[in-house]
Amino acid sequence: MTTVIYPGTFDPITNGHMDIIQRSAVLFSKVIVAVAKNPSKQPLFNLAERVELVQLSVVHLDNVEVIGFDDLLANVVKARQIDAIIRGVRTTMDFEYESQLAHLNRLLTNGVESLFLPPTEQWSYVSSTIVRDIFLHQGDVSRLVPAAVLRALEKRAK
Repeated sequence: MTTVIYPGTFDPITNGHMDIIQRSAVLFSKVIVAVAKNPSKQPLFNLAERVELVQLSVVHLDNVEVIGFDDLLANVVKARQIDAIIRGVRTTMDFEYESQLAHLNRLLTNGVESLFLPPTEQWSYVSSTIVRDIFLHQGDVSRLVPAAVLRALEKRAK
Protein backbone atom coordinates (compact mmCIF):
# COMPACT_ATOMS: atom_id res chain seq x y z
CA MET A 1 0.00 0.00 0.00
CA THR A 2 1.39 3.39 -1.01
CA THR A 3 0.50 6.30 1.22
CA VAL A 4 1.11 9.85 0.05
CA ILE A 5 0.58 13.17 1.74
CA TYR A 6 -0.65 16.34 0.05
CA PRO A 7 0.17 19.25 2.38
CA GLY A 8 -1.01 22.83 2.09
CA THR A 9 -2.81 25.61 3.87
CA PHE A 10 -5.91 25.17 1.69
CA ASP A 11 -7.27 28.61 2.58
CA PRO A 12 -9.62 27.80 1.02
CA ILE A 13 -9.43 24.52 -0.83
CA THR A 14 -10.03 25.16 -4.53
CA ASN A 15 -11.07 23.06 -7.49
CA GLY A 16 -7.39 23.08 -8.45
CA HIS A 17 -6.56 21.37 -5.16
CA MET A 18 -9.45 18.98 -5.70
CA ASP A 19 -8.05 18.09 -9.11
CA ILE A 20 -4.72 17.10 -7.53
CA ILE A 21 -6.45 15.18 -4.71
CA GLN A 22 -8.77 13.27 -7.03
CA ARG A 23 -5.97 12.33 -9.42
CA SER A 24 -3.77 11.28 -6.50
CA ALA A 25 -6.60 9.14 -5.11
CA VAL A 26 -6.63 7.21 -8.38
CA LEU A 27 -2.85 6.75 -8.41
CA PHE A 28 -2.21 5.83 -4.77
CA SER A 29 -3.75 3.52 -2.16
CA LYS A 30 -4.10 6.24 0.45
CA VAL A 31 -3.93 10.03 0.24
CA ILE A 32 -3.59 12.13 3.36
CA VAL A 33 -4.53 15.75 2.84
CA ALA A 34 -2.59 17.62 5.51
CA VAL A 35 -3.96 21.06 6.29
CA ALA A 36 -1.19 23.22 7.70
CA LYS A 37 -1.36 25.87 10.34
CA ASN A 38 1.06 28.39 8.92
CA PRO A 39 1.93 31.11 11.45
CA SER A 40 3.38 33.32 8.70
CA LYS A 41 0.01 33.60 6.95
CA GLN A 42 -3.19 35.34 7.98
CA PRO A 43 -5.85 32.81 6.98
CA LEU A 44 -9.40 33.60 5.98
CA PHE A 45 -10.49 30.39 7.74
CA ASN A 46 -8.90 29.01 10.90
CA LEU A 47 -7.29 25.57 10.93
CA ALA A 48 -10.36 23.72 12.22
CA GLU A 49 -12.56 25.38 9.59
CA ARG A 50 -10.12 24.55 6.80
CA VAL A 51 -9.89 20.91 7.92
CA GLU A 52 -13.68 20.69 7.94
CA LEU A 53 -13.99 22.29 4.50
CA VAL A 54 -11.48 19.85 3.05
CA GLN A 55 -13.27 16.92 4.73
CA LEU A 56 -16.59 18.03 3.27
CA SER A 57 -14.99 18.42 -0.15
CA VAL A 58 -13.40 14.94 -0.24
CA VAL A 59 -16.17 12.95 1.44
CA HIS A 60 -16.78 11.03 -1.81
CA LEU A 61 -13.17 9.77 -1.92
CA ASP A 62 -12.87 6.62 0.21
CA ASN A 63 -9.08 6.51 0.27
CA VAL A 64 -8.56 10.13 1.33
CA GLU A 65 -7.98 11.16 4.94
CA VAL A 66 -7.79 14.76 6.13
CA ILE A 67 -5.65 15.91 9.04
CA GLY A 68 -4.62 19.25 10.46
CA PHE A 69 -1.04 19.83 11.55
CA ASP A 70 1.16 22.52 13.03
CA ASP A 71 4.44 20.63 13.00
CA LEU A 72 7.25 20.41 10.50
CA LEU A 73 5.98 18.43 7.51
CA ALA A 74 8.99 16.12 7.70
CA ASN A 75 7.97 15.12 11.23
CA VAL A 76 4.45 14.26 10.06
CA VAL A 77 5.87 12.28 7.13
CA LYS A 78 8.12 10.24 9.41
CA ALA A 79 5.48 9.71 12.11
CA ARG A 80 2.90 8.47 9.61
CA GLN A 81 5.37 6.48 7.50
CA ILE A 82 4.46 8.36 4.33
CA ASP A 83 5.87 7.03 1.06
CA ALA A 84 5.81 10.28 -0.93
CA ILE A 85 4.82 13.93 -0.76
CA ILE A 86 2.46 15.26 -3.44
CA ARG A 87 2.80 18.86 -4.55
CA GLY A 88 0.82 20.73 -7.16
CA VAL A 89 2.94 22.84 -9.48
CA ARG A 90 1.32 25.44 -11.74
CA THR A 91 4.22 27.61 -12.87
CA THR A 92 7.98 27.68 -13.15
CA MET A 93 8.03 29.85 -10.02
CA ASP A 94 6.10 27.11 -8.19
CA PHE A 95 8.55 24.54 -9.51
CA GLU A 96 11.60 26.44 -8.27
CA TYR A 97 10.11 26.89 -4.80
CA GLU A 98 8.82 23.33 -4.61
CA SER A 99 12.17 21.94 -5.77
CA GLN A 100 13.87 23.59 -2.81
CA LEU A 101 11.27 22.15 -0.44
CA ALA A 102 11.60 18.72 -2.05
CA HIS A 103 15.35 18.68 -1.47
CA LEU A 104 14.92 19.76 2.16
CA ASN A 105 12.12 17.28 2.80
CA ARG A 106 14.15 14.46 1.25
CA LEU A 107 17.03 15.36 3.57
CA LEU A 108 14.84 15.70 6.68
CA THR A 109 12.88 12.49 6.02
CA ASN A 110 15.82 10.29 5.03
CA GLY A 111 14.79 10.00 1.42
CA VAL A 112 11.04 10.49 1.05
CA GLU A 113 10.48 11.85 -2.45
CA SER A 114 8.23 14.70 -3.53
CA LEU A 115 6.11 14.13 -6.61
CA PHE A 116 5.00 17.14 -8.62
CA LEU A 117 1.62 17.08 -10.32
CA PRO A 118 0.59 19.88 -12.62
CA PRO A 119 -3.10 20.72 -12.49
CA THR A 120 -5.27 19.99 -15.47
CA GLU A 121 -5.45 22.94 -17.84
CA GLN A 122 -8.80 24.21 -16.61
CA TRP A 123 -7.41 24.74 -13.09
CA SER A 124 -3.89 25.88 -13.92
CA TYR A 125 -4.65 29.51 -13.06
CA VAL A 126 -6.53 28.89 -9.80
CA SER A 127 -4.93 29.51 -6.42
CA SER A 128 -6.30 30.09 -2.94
CA THR A 129 -4.82 33.59 -3.03
CA ILE A 130 -6.71 34.44 -6.21
CA VAL A 131 -9.93 32.94 -4.84
CA ARG A 132 -9.61 34.96 -1.62
CA ASP A 133 -8.91 38.14 -3.58
CA ILE A 134 -11.91 37.65 -5.86
CA PHE A 135 -14.12 36.83 -2.87
CA LEU A 136 -12.93 39.84 -0.83
CA HIS A 137 -13.82 42.05 -3.81
CA GLN A 138 -17.32 40.52 -4.03
CA GLY A 139 -16.53 38.53 -7.17
CA ASP A 140 -18.05 35.21 -8.17
CA VAL A 141 -15.90 32.24 -7.11
CA SER A 142 -18.60 29.62 -7.60
CA ARG A 143 -16.75 27.88 -10.44
CA LEU A 144 -13.42 27.88 -8.59
CA VAL A 145 -14.23 26.14 -5.29
CA PRO A 146 -16.11 23.08 -4.04
CA ALA A 147 -19.72 23.59 -2.93
CA ALA A 148 -18.86 23.40 0.79
CA VAL A 149 -16.35 26.21 0.40
CA LEU A 150 -18.80 28.35 -1.54
CA ARG A 151 -21.36 27.94 1.25
CA ALA A 152 -18.75 28.87 3.88
CA LEU A 153 -17.67 31.92 1.89
CA GLU A 154 -21.26 33.05 1.41
CA LYS A 155 -21.86 32.65 5.14
CA ARG A 156 -18.71 34.64 5.88
CA ALA A 157 -19.87 37.45 3.57
CA LYS A 158 -23.10 37.99 5.54
